[in-house]
Amino acid sequence: MPCLDISTNVSLDGVDADSLFSDLTKAISRIIGKPENFVMILVKGSVTLTFGGNKEPAALGEIVSMGGINRQVKRELIATIGTILENKLSIPRTRFVLKVFDTTMGRNSSKL
Repeated sequence: MPCLDISTNVSLDGVDADSLFSDLTKAISRIIGKPENFVMILVKGSVTLTFGGNKEPAALGEIVSMGGINRQVKRELIATIGTILENKLSIPRTRFVLKVFDTTMGRNSSKL
């Protein structure tokens, strides 16, 4: 189950949250290859967050998935989620950081 957690200093008041969640869910499902009903999204707005020493719009995200992550998927997630946040919340892609984790990486498959 992929889980995306985003914190941003941007207020979510007046944001079309349904559209934001829908776009993020569809993108993650498509990129990682998991069904949409397995994707979880959490977005926290108006958090105290600085980036580069200032409080201009910025976001920090973390996505965790059980499988489906490789170098190409990671790049596509960063680019696509960054574009969605830029379009929906006016956060420049250069002010968005995404940490990507695959919980199955490093496991010895013979022990599963």
